[in-house]
Amino acid sequence: MIEWFTYLQIAVAVAAGLLAIVRGLAGRTPSDLVLGALGIVELLLIVQVVIAIVAPLTGNDPSGSLLEFWVYLISAALLPIAAGFWALIERSKWSTVILGVAALAVAVMLYRMLQIWTVQGV
Repeated sequence: MIEWFTYLQIAVAVAAGLLAIVRGLAGRTPSDLVLGALGIVELLLIVQVVIAIVAPLTGNDPSGSLLEFWVYLISAALLPIAAGFWALIERSKWSTVILGVAALAVAVMLYRMLQIWTVQGV
């Protein structure tokens, strides 16, 4: 379950990131669609936090470092919030690009979290 959910999160984060970067480079300010996509990424991250808390209770422990996993998860959860607030305050084309970069950074962190949880044996 964690694997397919994480792939869904990565796909949404990449789509939101690319949408924001294209809009920003086109000189547009953050739209409701861009902020909504970032909101979806954040909602999925909150669900991921719940899964990460519940999964060890069911015997599904990560195969990698828990510290690294939680650092990525907390960073990924805080980054969209910070980028979203900044975009709402500034409302420029560059804040839209930053939203896109933040979403892509979240996608990379999610992929690393998936490696820690399922693939890597650290």
